[in-house]
Amino acid sequence: MSIVTRRGFVAGTSAIAASAAMAGGSALAQSYPNEDIHFICAFAPGSGADVLVRYFAAKVAPLTGRNVIVENKAGAAGQMALEHVARSKPDGHTIFVHAGSSASSSMHLFRKPSVDVLKQIRIAATINQQPYMIVVDNASPHKTLADLTKALKAKGVKASYGVANPMSQIMSELYKVRIDAPTIQVLYKNSMDMMNDLTSGSLEFGSIDPVLALAQQRAGRLRILGISSDKRMSATGDLPTMTEQGVPMDVTGWWAAMVPAGTPQQAMDQINKWFVAVVSSPETKTFLNNSGGDPYIVSPKDAQERLRQEIDQYGEWFKIAKIQQMG
Repeated sequence: MSIVTRRGFVAGTSAIAASAAMAGGSALAQSYPNEDIHFICAFAPGSGADVLVRYFAAKVAPLTGRNVIVENKAGAAGQMALEHVARSKPDGHTIFVHAGSSASSSMHLFRKPSVDVLKQIRIAATINQQPYMIVVDNASPHKTLADLTKALKAKGVKASYGVANPMSQIMSELYKVRIDAPTIQVLYKNSMDMMNDLTSGSLEFGSIDPVLALAQQRAGRLRILGISSDKRMSATGDLPTMTEQGVPMDVTGWWAAMVPAGTPQQAMDQINKWFVAVVSSPETKTFLNNSGGDPYIVSPKDAQERLRQEIDQYGEWFKIAKIQQMG
């Protein structure tokens, strides 16, 4: 068995014995999976999301006894991939490894969403949780969030900040609202595009994903002042939350393995077992921690309920953040 990608990369593995042990000789093992499994990634090859999807493809493949094919279907803020999965045959052979938080927000990001997430998508397993981060240039005089807040109030509309997606917009706008500062938003195509403006001092701060934030912090370019989760993460235990610094919020992204609605329960149960086994491993914990996330294992029922609740929550957040809908 192997991991096959649309770009021709093949990672061989010889774990058929492990697969047989996992299956336990049951009838389900003979009926599912009975063909190659497709992991769908909503972003381009080489992106942070792509790295995560390929990691799990490599780790899940030995448990399946089948090839795992990684397909990148980038575009429309993840909507192209979501549409593809929703329209796929619901037999367990198409698995969307994607942010549940992104799936939730998609119901508000588009004027007429092409996919009703609650009706057309089911969560088979959860993977991780990770916050967004408020960052400043490492040479900035702002050593703490309190320093930044004081500067934003003093500068008013002369201060600006960078965002690149709904999560960063929501975090930043909640911050602005709760400190009552009229700072100006600058929207970038992606987080990397704002780096020059951050390090040159053109932006007072930025809100970016943990993968980029931690990499830039390690390189000595950025300083992280606060994270968007309501509690500290084990991956970044030294980083204070916005909440503990007097700016209450809980804007936490989370990833999951999702399938088309109608996928047989036996297949969903098997997918859950594969992902729980991988997420529970020390190697995966290290991998997720290095990207600023913590392993996240809850039941599919609880994850589906979180998806439902977040759809309502994102409706409120989009109004606060004044995020312009697409399409």
